[in-house]
Amino acid sequence: MDFWPEFLTNSGGREFIAGGVGGIAGIVSGYPLDTLRTRLQSSGSGSAVSVLRKIVRDEGSAALFRGMGAPLAAVTFQNAMVFQVYASLSRALDTSNSSQGPPSYAGVALGGVGAGALQSFVISPVELLKVRLQLQTCGSSADRLHQNHHHHKGPLRVARTIFHREGIRGLYRGLSITMLRDSPSHGVYFFTYEYTREQLHPNCRANGDESLRTMLLSGGLAGVISWIFCYPLDVVKTRLQAQSEISGFKYNGIVDCLRKSIRDDGYGVLWHGMGAAVTRAFVVNGAIFSAYEIALRCLFHGNGNSSDKQIENAT
Repeated sequence: MDFWPEFLTNSGGREFIAGGVGGIAGIVSGYPLDTLRTRLQSSGSGSAVSVLRKIVRDEGSAALFRGMGAPLAAVTFQNAMVFQVYASLSRALDTSNSSQGPPSYAGVALGGVGAGALQSFVISPVELLKVRLQLQTCGSSADRLHQNHHHHKGPLRVARTIFHREGIRGLYRGLSITMLRDSPSHGVYFFTYEYTREQLHPNCRANGDESLRTMLLSGGLAGVISWIFCYPLDVVKTRLQAQSEISGFKYNGIVDCLRKSIRDDGYGVLWHGMGAAVTRAFVVNGAIFSAYEIALRCLFHGNGNSSDKQIENAT
């Protein structure tokens, strides 16, 4: 009965809850664009507009939200964990040795790398389920006819099928590439956010009085830059996780996937679909950081006048 009051009096607990709120905002705001990105990466051809039209025409607009249950169910914990771990590590790894004020930019970057590495263990199986659901109706008519015998109705059924056929190792297919993608990109992500918000609103890292516009722009830019930084690895991850016993295993690891993708589709395949990805990244991460910062203010200041004033300043 006393768990939540005690949990919310702890700084880490409030970071955890605010991170979860931000994660939910990010998933809901950007999932259709994420589906479009996955289809573009898998196909290697076609423009974003043409692929979008094809999805809506052949499968209906609901297909843009297919597989959202898996990341939505896990994203609260995953994003909450990332922000809590980041907040702890950025101070623990702060090279300035200052207990007062915000952590240094070096601490921010190192904290982001650590948070990205740890969250890979949570997000890798979730993204595997998401990719399988998003791609299960892709391909030719013959492919779709073949898939009807193996059609999955939701993430739990996908998870059971993978576990039955491939074991726990199958659920963690793509873990290595996910960690290679997320560790450095999260360092870039948090560094860009903290640096940009300070440039747009000097001293806001210390007093937390930046405007909503600053949150949206800083979060959006952080998402765009981090995605550009890691995008080729994300293409490789999508292709590796799209493989199954049903579709066959074309690639024998990260290097083999990279080599064969370039050989078959050219170097441009490593950037195919990036337009949809960075558009989504700006929308999603602007929403994530704005929801996170506002939720954190509410949690730290309660329902009193201080909270009202902070939120009024944010808007």
